[in-house]
This record gives sequence, structure tokens and C-alpha cells, in this order.
Amino acid sequence: MSLKCFLLLVAAVTTRAATYDLTIRGGSVVDGTGIAAFRADVAVKDGRIVTIGQFSGDATCEVNAAGLVVAPGFIDVHTHVDNAHQQPLAENFVRMGVTTLVTGNCGGSVLDVGAYFRRLEATNVSINVATLIGHGTVRTKAMRGSFNRPPTDAELATMKSLVEQAMRDGAVGLSTGLIYLPGVFAKTDEIIELAKVAAAHGGIYATHMRNEGDRIMESLDETFTIARAAHIRAEISHIKIASKVKWGQAAAVLGAINKARGEGVEVTQDQYAYTASSTGLTRIIPEAALEGGKFKERIANPQEKAKIVAEMKDHLRRNKREDYSYAVIASYRHDSSLNGLSLPDAAKKARGSALLDEQIELALDMQLHGGASCIYHGMNEEDVQRFLRDGNTMVASDGGLRKAGGDFPHPRSYGNNARVLARYVRELRLLTLEDAIRRMTLLPATTFCLTDRGVIRPGAWADLVVFDPAKIQTEATFNDPHHYATGFAWVFVNGVAVVKDDAHTGARPGRPLRHRAAGD
Repeated sequence: MSLKCFLLLVAAVTTRAATYDLTIRGGSVVDGTGIAAFRADVAVKDGRIVTIGQFSGDATCEVNAAGLVVAPGFIDVHTHVDNAHQQPLAENFVRMGVTTLVTGNCGGSVLDVGAYFRRLEATNVSINVATLIGHGTVRTKAMRGSFNRPPTDAELATMKSLVEQAMRDGAVGLSTGLIYLPGVFAKTDEIIELAKVAAAHGGIYATHMRNEGDRIMESLDETFTIARAAHIRAEISHIKIASKVKWGQAAAVLGAINKARGEGVEVTQDQYAYTASSTGLTRIIPEAALEGGKFKERIANPQEKAKIVAEMKDHLRRNKREDYSYAVIASYRHDSSLNGLSLPDAAKKARGSALLDEQIELALDMQLHGGASCIYHGMNEEDVQRFLRDGNTMVASDGGLRKAGGDFPHPRSYGNNARVLARYVRELRLLTLEDAIRRMTLLPATTFCLTDRGVIRPGAWADLVVFDPAKIQTEATFNDPHHYATGFAWVFVNGVAVVKDDAHTGARPGRPLRHRAAGD
């Protein structure tokens, strides 16, 4: 059997005319629909599933899955992998069972979607990739650095044209990042106009909402308003409660979402299974301080700097925090010795004091020297679990492609799916295995219109994972993040093995997934 599989992996020509390219025999099939697991064999030919059940016929590669689960490959609808061509093996994702990524989230994406897909095809990648078109990206192109204002009619027309082209080139929808420049300055009506363009092509509106903390309810209302006015499906990215003042209100948030659903708004949400987020250092610096690329000049002005510092302290007070001990430096290129330290510890190391004023001075200085990425421990476990129990919550990492190095990235990029299966299915029994798989496969495929993905049925693409649910484990931690998930016997993308026994095979059978609406 090992010789046959080796021949498949290296794409060698076989002299025997096998009935199938691949058979997976004797496994417990969890097909992605949520129904109970069932015993069946699975056969694959030309990259697609052709037969399920009991059948005869041999295969170029035959896998014995006795005692193992066979499921659709996992689909991660919230990633940041615009650089997929630079790390084509996508090892941190495929080694936790992920076979399809949706990138372009939080308002940031490639601008030329067609060129991006052609680059992926020329490179060959191990994973399937779809993309959104980012509102922040098109706003930057149209408004050229002057963001704290509404767009002119001509600028809005340019933005709509860019979204139109991206949708025609295969984007799955429009994304916003309304806490980031330049999206933070965009008004609701601007977003509605762009969402209408995506809606005309059957796209989705995926939003990092304007506020995920003390004003989360107002942000939800804005999301529903956009979805209604644009007649578009909405996706709430990485649903969370990121402010201590709102901890414990996950049920109220879900109640508002379910009420909107009952009123006809098509809205879902995704979530990573951790109590910490990760984004740029700019998250704690007032947006107005950064607008227009004049941060250095503003910090050099004593009056302007004092105003910025006061706003930072006020933000802490409003969120019931005394300092930035919840913020950990993930990657700071200017001084990597600070990586992995909380801001108070970094301030003590770099400035000799951990007082709040020194923390702020360090943060401003870091921004002057190129900025940094940080991890923010801002959620509680009870809310995480409450969101995860909701049947419309998809599992998504908000992660990127990773290489082992001197930084301390969020472990979600290495272990998010494995953590759900290990902690919330096996250990806590918060979800059944069948429902967890559905949240990782058919629900995201249906939501993002990824045709023939996310399900085990004849005709579907053979994105498949084979694993022992008792052995799945995330090995990455916040203090030691650069470890791949374990427990995956096989991972197949389009019928080709990319992982065998927790090791990458080197195969690169992935492809860009271009969205096509009726009439396009």
C-alpha cells in the first residue's frame, strides 16, 4: 500500500489501470451535514468523490481508515493569506486539517483579484484559496491618504468600479475593517453603496465591525442596516466581546443576531476558539493620530501628543483597565528582544519603568519605528463558549501563514481547528463531533458559495481529512506558538495527499476558487 501511495504523491505514471485514484476504506464518515457518523468507504477519481458506501474496484492509493474519522477538509473563512504564493505549502493550515482558505478579510485584500489568482496558479499551492475584496483597500486606492471625510462622487464611483472588477474576477464578496484606517472613517451609506455592487454578483458582506466592546450593539445594528439596504448576506467576523464592561453578554449579542435573522436578514458569524485577539499596535492608538500619514508630526507637537495620550488613558478607563498588561508584543522588527513581552514588561525592559506613562511612551515610539503586531487578552471563556454553541457560528482562525522564527504569533494560526476538536468536542463535550465538523465544512461552504466543497457526497471535490478524534491536539501555545497541530493521518486536497502521518508530503494541488454568480 505504501508504494501505491508514494506513486500517487509524486504523480508517477502507473502501468495498472486502477478503477479509482484513491479509496479510503473502513472509516467512520462524518459527511459535513451534521448527521450521525456512518461506516462507509469513499472512492475518488480525477479529484472528485465518485462513490460512497460498499463497492468493488481497486485504486492507485488505498487508505485503511479503520478506527478513524473521515470528514470533509476544513474551510477557514477568515484568514489573511494574500501572500499565499510566497508560502505555497501553507503548512500551518493543512496540518490542522484546513484545505480551503478565504482571505481578504477585515477590509484588507489584494486590489487586483484576477492577477492574484493567476499568481496562485503559476506558483501552485497546497491549499484552495478564495478571496474577498477589501473596502479599506479600495478606499485607499480611491482617496489616496485623505480619509477623515466622505468620498467625493468621483471617488465613490472609483471605489464601486474597483469592487465591480474584483467581483467579476471572482471575489466572494466585500469585507470591511471598521476599526482600522481607512475604514474607521467611512460612514454607513458609503459601505451600503459598495455592498450593493457585491450583492449584484451574489457576494457576501463580511465585516470586522466598528466596535466589539462597549458599543457592540450599535455595531450590530449597523451591520444589519447594511445587509438590509444592500440586500446582501452578512458575515460577522470573529465574533467576540472584547471589553470587560460587556463580558457576560454573549447571549444578548446572539439574541440581537437571531432577532435580525427572524426579520429576514441573512447573517452568520465566525469565531476563533481563544480568549485573545491579535492585530496591530495601532489598535490602542487613536485613529485620528494616524490619519493622513502624519503621526510623526503629531507626536512631535506637545499639545497634539498630550491629546493622544489622554485619549489612550480614557479608552483604558472606559474598558475598566488600569494599564496595557493585557497586550503582548507578538512581532516588533525594530527590536525583537521585546517580542513575547507584555507592554508593561517591555516598558520596564526598554525604558526602565512599567508605569502606564512609560507603557504609552513605548507604544508611541514603537509606532514611530514601524509599528508592531500584538496579542490582546481581552475576552472571557464563558462568552467564547456561548458563541461557539450557537449553530450559526463557523470555526475560523483569523490567522496567517507562519514560519518558525523569533516572533510570538497568536497560536490560532497553528491550532484553531485542532483546539475545537480537542478541547470543545473531546474534553468539554460542548459540541458533538458531527456538529463541529459541520461548522468547519458545509456551513462555511454554503455561506460563502464554495460550490462542491465542504461535504462528502458524489460529485464533490475530494478535500478530505482522516484523523483519530482521540489523538487530535493543538501543540501551539501563546508562550511557545510555533508548533503544528497533530493527530491527522491524512489530509487530501482535490484528491491528492498533502499530509500523511502529521507530515507535509510536498504536494501542491490547491487552486484558486473563483466565485461566479448567475449572469457573470
